[in-house]
Amino acid sequence: MRESDGYNHYAAQTGLEGRGQVMLDSDPAQQMTVATISRVLEARVLAGEEQLTKEVSAACGADLMSDVMAFVKEDVVLLTGLMNPQVIRTADLLDIKVLVFVRGKCPSEGLLAQARENSMVVLATRYSMFLACGRLYEAGLRAGGVREIA
Repeated sequence: MRESDGYNHYAAQTGLEGRGQVMLDSDPAQQMTVATISRVLEARVLAGEEQLTKEVSAACGADLMSDVMAFVKEDVVLLTGLMNPQVIRTADLLDIKVLVFVRGKCPSEGLLAQARENSMVVLATRYSMFLACGRLYEAGLRAGGVREIA
């Protein structure tokens, strides 16, 4: 089956056939508060407790900070399993204010102090990056946190 056949099958099933191009994910970008992210990911808030009402409009999961620097856009929550000062430095450079550490990892007090100095919210979840990203998507945070790749 060709990709276009899959689209045609979807369009026929939903009554959208002949109505032009359909985006399967056509919901407008929704924002999500840190409190909601924490609840969805069953995450502990490790820093930035006073910022639970802060909103983000996109999510990005990455362990390579070079990818984050090259592709991540603004107003994003960054999910990572990387545990070193580069995470905080990269987030600060890109004005990322919400970090989620995945796979049950817990940052050191030094990393948390750096995050607090930069007014960042830090969460930790037991979920893998894949599952954490999926749970956020399922809960409504559907915008990817990366710029278009040319």
